[in-house]
Amino acid sequence: MECRIDDLVIHYVEHGSGLPLVALHGVAVDHRELEAGLEPLLPDGDCRRIYPDLPAMGRSTAVGLASNNDVVTALGAFIERTVHGPALVLGQSYGAYLARGLAARRPDLVAGLALICPLSESVGERPSPKVVVQDDRAYDELDPSQHAGFDEYFVVRTPATGRRYRDSVVPSASLVNESALTDIFTEFPIDMGHGTYSYPTLVAAGLHDTTVGFDDAVHLLDIYPRTTVAVIDGAGHALIHERPRALAGLISDWSERVRATL
Repeated sequence: MECRIDDLVIHYVEHGSGLPLVALHGVAVDHRELEAGLEPLLPDGDCRRIYPDLPAMGRSTAVGLASNNDVVTALGAFIERTVHGPALVLGQSYGAYLARGLAARRPDLVAGLALICPLSESVGERPSPKVVVQDDRAYDELDPSQHAGFDEYFVVRTPATGRRYRDSVVPSASLVNESALTDIFTEFPIDMGHGTYSYPTLVAAGLHDTTVGFDDAVHLLDIYPRTTVAVIDGAGHALIHERPRALAGLISDWSERVRATL
C-alpha cells in the first residue's frame, strides 16, 4: 500500500485489526526486518500492525525531506492519513529516535511509546563486544559475503538468527537511497522540546549492544515518567530477534497499560 503526502510516497504493509500500532524500523533496512521480528510476538486479533518503509528506504521516497525533523513531520501526516487518530508507536534503533520525535512534537498522535534499542543523537558508553551464543551451523544458509554483516549485528549466532538475517535484513539493504538518506542526516537532530511524555512507555535495550549501548536508554526515564525500562541479558542490538520471548512479555504489558488509559 502507499500513502502520498504531497510528492512524498510512503510504502507500508499492515496486518490485523484493532488498536493501531505503527512500527518504525532502523536505518539501512526496510519494514521487513521489524515485521519479521514483531509479527510472532503480537496476537493477530490484538491490534492493527502498520509497518511503513521509512523515507529513503525500502519502497518509500524522500522527496522534499532535508532533515529528521522533516521525517517526523511526514510520519505525523502518515499516521493522520492511515490511522485517523492516535496510535501505539514502536520504534527500533533509528526508528526509536523518530518515534521519540513524534511523541515530543505530535503527542496527540501517540497513545503509547515503545523504544527498542533506541538510538540517541550521540552514543554514550557502550559495552565491549561479546558473543553470547556461537553455533557454527548459523552460517550454513548464509552466503560467505553475508558472514561479516551477520557477525556485526548479532551476538546470538544460531541457524534461526542466520535465517532471520538472510531473509529480512539482507534483502532490504539494496533498497536504501543512500544519497537521499545522507541529505536527511545532514540535519540529524530532532527538536524534542523540553517537556515530558506522560503516556505509557516501554524502553528495552540489549545488555551487549555495542551499536548504541544501554546507558542512554536507562536515562530516558527522566523524560518518560511512565516507563518500564528493561536491559535484557543475552541480547545485543538485534534484541528483537535474539530474545523475542523476553520482549513479547514487555510489549504485552505495555499494550495493557496503554489500553487502561484509553
